[in-house]
This record gives sequence, structure tokens and C-alpha cells, in this order.
Amino acid sequence: MEHDAQGPETLDKAFMALADPVRRAMVARLSRGDATVNELAEPFAITKQAVSKHIQVLEHAGLVTRSRDAQRRPVHLDAAALERLTAWIDQYRLIAESRFRQLDELLGAVISRKEKENTPVQKKEESK
Repeated sequence: MEHDAQGPETLDKAFMALADPVRRAMVARLSRGDATVNELAEPFAITKQAVSKHIQVLEHAGLVTRSRDAQRRPVHLDAAALERLTAWIDQYRLIAESRFRQLDELLGAVISRKEKENTPVQKKEESK
């Protein structure tokens, strides 16, 4: 992933890559450890060529890297890239949570005021 993880192009690439359920499953698998194309292909009824294309999309988005280990070419998850995406999402989650807390406080104040207005003393006066 580029250094400017907050840039719109970087975010677009990452979220578009993660929009596909096969690629999300690959990321989930890679979260448990490195894997080869063959290992990543196992749970899917798709060709190895299709799996390679999915990996290329994830690479282009900066979510995975590949290395060479003798005859193997393992795919590695870039956990830091996922952390940057999580941080971007969290900033908006925190704003939403703050707004919900403010709404809770406002509703609590309204309910408290309504409860005070409906005390038994006032109800007796209203029935006269």
C-alpha cells in the first residue's frame, strides 16, 4: 500500500479489492499464514489462473505481497495495510459513536423532563 494510506486512490483500490468475496476469503486465509497459489485455490471451484488474477488485484491494492522461496512463491498478507484501512474506518466510527452518545443524552434529558412533568401531584391537579 502507498505511504499515503488515506489517499482516495489507495482507499478505492483496497476497498474494491475487498469487495469480492473470493478475495476476502483469500485475505482471511492469509491472516492465518502465508500460502501458495495452489493453497489459496483449494477452497474455490475456479481455475488457478483466476486465483492468480485475484492475487494480482490484492497485490495492486497493496494488501498482499509475493516472494520467492526456492520453487515456492508464497503470498503474504500485509497486516499493516489492513491496519491502515481499519484506522480510516475507525475515524468515522468514532464520529458516529459520538453522535449516538449525544443523541442518548438528549433523549435521556427529554425522558427525564417528561417523567418530572407527570408526577403524581400534577396528575391529581389535572383530574380536578
